[in-house]
Amino acid sequence: MATRLDGRRAVVTGGAQGFGHAIVKRLREEGAEVCIWDHDADLTKQVVADFGGGVRGVQVDVTDTESIAAAVAESTAGGGRIDILVNNAGIAGPSAKVWEYPVDEWRQVIEIDLNGVFYCCRAVVPVMLQTGYGRIVNIASIAGKEGNPNAAPYSAAKAGVIGLTKSLGKELADTDILVNCVTPAAAKTRIFDQISQAQVDYMLSKIPKARFVAVSELAAMVAWLSSDECSFSTGAVFDISGGRATY
Repeated sequence: MATRLDGRRAVVTGGAQGFGHAIVKRLREEGAEVCIWDHDADLTKQVVADFGGGVRGVQVDVTDTESIAAAVAESTAGGGRIDILVNNAGIAGPSAKVWEYPVDEWRQVIEIDLNGVFYCCRAVVPVMLQTGYGRIVNIASIAGKEGNPNAAPYSAAKAGVIGLTKSLGKELADTDILVNCVTPAAAKTRIFDQISQAQVDYMLSKIPKARFVAVSELAAMVAWLSSDECSFSTGAVFDISGGRATY
C-alpha cells in the first residue's frame, strides 16, 4: 500500500538518537528514503545497520559549512534530490545564570542550535529550488517562545530558529518549498544528561499535561509537515508542548 512519503528523499540532522531517531523511524515508515547527518559516526553506522535498508548515514559537523557541502553532495548522489530536510541536531548546554555562563559554552550552543540550522538550510535550499519542491522542518523548542531560566543560550538559539523559519518561509512562499518549525516541550532523551535535575523538574512543572512529550508524538507531527498534505502552511510554528505555550 502506498504511503504519503513514497519516493521522497529526506535528510535528518542529529538523526542517530533522541528526537532525530524517532523522526527517521517515522519518515521511513511513511515510505521515505532517509539520510542521517550526525557527528557520531559509530552510532550512525549502528543505527543504519539496525534499519536494514532505506536509511543511509553521513558523518556531518553542522557547524562546518565544508562538511555540510560534502554531505549534500553525498546525499544527492545517484538521484540529485533532497525533498525533505529536518534540522534536528542540537545540544542543551550547561545550566547556569546568564552572568555566570561560560562564554565558550554559550558560543557552542548558538553555533550548533542556531547557526547549524542556517548552514544546513543555506546548503540544501538551492538543491530544492532546482527540483521545485521541498519541505523543511526545523526543530525549535517551547524554550524559544518562553525562555527557560538557567538555559539562556538554548532559549535564545531556539527563538532564533523560530525567526529564521519565518523569514525563510516568506522568502520561499512563491515556490513549493515550505518551511515550518515545531516547538516541543522536553522529552526524556539523552539531552537530559546535559542538564541538571533541577532544570528537568522545572520544565516538567510547567507542562499542564504533567508529562514530557513522547518522541513518537513529535515524529508524527514532523511526518505531516514533511508531506504533500502540508500544502499551505509555511513560516509557521507548530506547538507540541502539552499546553505550556502561552502564544
